Amino acid sequence: MLDYGNRDAATMLGYAFLIALPVWYLTTYLLSPLRRYPGPFLAGWTNLWRMLHVRQGNNHVVIHELHKKYGPVVRIGPNVLDLDIPELIKTIYNIKSEYLKTEFYHGSSAKNNGKIIYNLFSECDPKLHAQQKRPVSKHYSMTGILPLEPHIDDMISYLCQRLEEKFIDGSNPTETCDLGEWIAYYTWDVVGNATFSQPIGYLEKGYDFDKTLSVANVAMDYFSLVGQMPILDHLLDKNPIYRIGPPSFGTVANISIQHLTDRLQNKDTDYHDPSKPDFLDKFIEAKEKFPEVVDDSQIISYLMNNLVAGADTTGVTINAALYFSLKHPHVWERLRTEIPAHDHTAGNKVVSFKFAKQFPYLDAVVREAMRCHPAVAMLLERYVPEGGLALPDGSLVPAGSIVGMNPYIVGRNPSVWGEDAEEFRPERWLRGESETEDALQKRLQSMNKLDLTFGGGSRICLGKHLGLLEVFKVIATLVSRYDIKLAHPEKDWTTHNSFFVRQEGVEVKLARRS
Repeated sequence: MLDYGNRDAATMLGYAFLIALPVWYLTTYLLSPLRRYPGPFLAGWTNLWRMLHVRQGNNHVVIHELHKKYGPVVRIGPNVLDLDIPELIKTIYNIKSEYLKTEFYHGSSAKNNGKIIYNLFSECDPKLHAQQKRPVSKHYSMTGILPLEPHIDDMISYLCQRLEEKFIDGSNPTETCDLGEWIAYYTWDVVGNATFSQPIGYLEKGYDFDKTLSVANVAMDYFSLVGQMPILDHLLDKNPIYRIGPPSFGTVANISIQHLTDRLQNKDTDYHDPSKPDFLDKFIEAKEKFPEVVDDSQIISYLMNNLVAGADTTGVTINAALYFSLKHPHVWERLRTEIPAHDHTAGNKVVSFKFAKQFPYLDAVVREAMRCHPAVAMLLERYVPEGGLALPDGSLVPAGSIVGMNPYIVGRNPSVWGEDAEEFRPERWLRGESETEDALQKRLQSMNKLDLTFGGGSRICLGKHLGLLEVFKVIATLVSRYDIKLAHPEKDWTTHNSFFVRQEGVEVKLARRS
C-alpha cells in the first residue's frame, strides 16, 4: 500500500528545493561584492560559462575580446576576476607568496593508495612547495642546466638525422614534413635523455608508439576543464569509491619508476655514463642530502614533472617561433642572414647555446614568439589575501576572491606593447634607430618585468632555463642546416587551448641549406 503522506512530503520537499535553488543563486548574485565588475551575465552566476569556453579550446581568444569590450577588469566567474593590469603583476605574483594558488592547480595531482600526491606545480601551500623545491632548485639554474648540454646535443643531432632520412634523402624527398609533430617527438625525447640518459623513442620510431603524447593531450584537456570547477576532480579522478577518469599518465609513471629502479640496481650501465650526469643522478644525490624531504616517491614526482611539464611547453615555443618566422618571410630571411649556414662536410654539428645566444635577432624572435603565443594561455589564478586588492580605479577586491592574469592577454596590452601589440614584430625587442643603448636596456627591463610566459614570483616555472636552452639551440641548428618553407603558406595553423596552447598545421618542405 502506498504511503500517501510520505509521498506528499517528498513532493513538497522537491518543490521547495526547486524554489530554493534559484533563490539562493539570485541572492548570491545580488550580494556578491564582485557584482560591480563587468563581464558576461552568465559568468556572474556560474562557472559553467568558463567551462564551456575552455571545452571549446578558445578561452584565451574569448577573454581577449571581453577585455576589449569591458576594459582591464572582467568578471569571468561568480568569484573570479580576469585582470589586464600589468602594473599589478609584481603585486599578485611576488616572491612573498601572499597570493596563494587556488584549487585550479590540484587537477594535475595524482592519487596513490587513497592519498592525493601534490607535485611542484600543484602544491598550493608555499611552505610545502618550498620544501619540495629546495633540494633540487639549484639543478634548474642556468649554471645547473649547462652541464646537460651534451644530452641535448645528442637529441638535436638525432632529430636532424631523422628529418634528413625521411624528408630529404628518403625515397620521396618532396614529402611534406609535419614539423610540429617531429618537434613534439624531439621535446619528449630530449627531456627523457636529460632526465635519465635515454630518449623515450619517438624520434626513432617516428610516431606516438606508446600513446603517451595523445594521453598527455587528453589529460591536459581534463586538467584545464575541471580546473574551472575543482570539485569535479574529486568526483572523477580523485573519486574515493571508483575512479572515473581521465586517462592517467601511467606510461610516464612506469617509465620513471623503471629508470629509478634500474639506476639504483646499476642496471642501466649500457646507456648511462656517470661522467655525464643527468637529472636522475641529481635527484638521487638530493635524496642523500635531504632524506627528510626526498624519498623514492618524491624522486618519481620530480621525474614525472620533468617529462609532463618540460616537453609540451618547450614544443609550443619552438613551433611558435618557427611558424611565425616562416609566415613572415622577411623575418625568416633575417634569421638566415644572421645565423651562418652549416658546413655539411663538417659532420652533424649542433649550435652551442653560447653561440646561439650571440644572435640578437634570434633572441628577439624567441621573445616575440613567447609574447604572441605563450605556452600557457589561461588565467594564472591566485586568492586575494587579507586586506584585499586595491585596483587602479579605486575599488577594493575583497579577500578570498580569485584574481589573476593571462600571459596571452598581458602580452597584447597596447599600453605596454603599442598599437601593433597583436602583430608579430621581433624588431620591438631591438634598439630603434634613434634609441640609445641605455634607453633600450631600460625598455627591455620594463618589458621583462611584465613577462608572464613562465609565471612569476616564487612560483615561476622551475624548468625555464632548460626550456630556453633547448629552444635557442634547436632553432639555431635548424636555421643553419635547412631551407624550410611552409607547404601551405596560404593556410593558418590551428590551436587548442588546454592551459598549454597546442598547435597543428606546421607543415613544411625541407632541403639542405647551401
